Amino acid sequence: MLHPLSEPTRARLAVAGLDPDDVAALVRAAVREDLGGGVDATSVATVDAGARSRAGVGARKPGTVAGVPVGIAVIEAVCGPANVRVDVAADDGARVAPGDVVLRIEAPTVALLTAERSMLNLMCHLSGVATLTRAWVDALEGTAARVRDTRKTTPGLRALEKYAVRCGGGVNHRMGLWDAALVKDNHVAAAGGVGEAFRRVRAAFPALPVEVEVDGIDALRVVLAEGADVVLLDNFTPELMREAVAIREAERPGTVLEASGGLTLANAADVGATGVDYIAVGELTHSARVLDLGLDFTA
Repeated sequence: MLHPLSEPTRARLAVAGLDPDDVAALVRAAVREDLGGGVDATSVATVDAGARSRAGVGARKPGTVAGVPVGIAVIEAVCGPANVRVDVAADDGARVAPGDVVLRIEAPTVALLTAERSMLNLMCHLSGVATLTRAWVDALEGTAARVRDTRKTTPGLRALEKYAVRCGGGVNHRMGLWDAALVKDNHVAAAGGVGEAFRRVRAAFPALPVEVEVDGIDALRVVLAEGADVVLLDNFTPELMREAVAIREAERPGTVLEASGGLTLANAADVGATGVDYIAVGELTHSARVLDLGLDFTA
């Protein structure tokens, strides 16, 4: 039987900008996937039923932590809040080195082992997203540009992955298709032109922020004249980005410019120095390598 989350954990999730009910449902699905309607056969067979253990979740590689309240939610759901004690040693957003402890846990041994993999799967993945984001933030240091994510997220994990981006110092783009419009090449083709596509979106959803993707300076001038809130500079070279920034300053200073395509950590500083406001990096969520965290019993 899985247990409801404690009020302190629900509050911790809410403060992080996460919906406690959504996290609880995700945790239940993850644990049920692992158990398949049965029990943790190995742990039930090898561990005395009444045994309790202390353990630490620690970093085995350097990185940035994310997902601590989610990990606690897994432990509470499996062990029961009344049966577990968790002390946080490193909050989300903290940088850790190999050997640093993130969580200290005391819980029934069988339940702790049952929860271990689901907890680590989530925490390692989210910490990997935060770690990669932090690398981009560091690469942009000294420029005014900020890195932000995309909708290239794992289905069902978008809110958590975007939270992890924030933990790494990044900025969230739109959450989905409903909270901002992004006119891309296929929309332009369907509408018959970039200006017409923008006008249709603005007319249909006048209160919604509208971003328009452009692939050249001529299209940039069109959407600036139309009044786009944000312009996505698709696969512009740094030279073209600087030209775009100069045009923006001359023609519509309030419009935000975002660079996308062909971006790497190696060229991030050069792109940031062009004067663009954001750089959009899909790999933050779709290609982040997990941060190696492990659970080990302690005395």
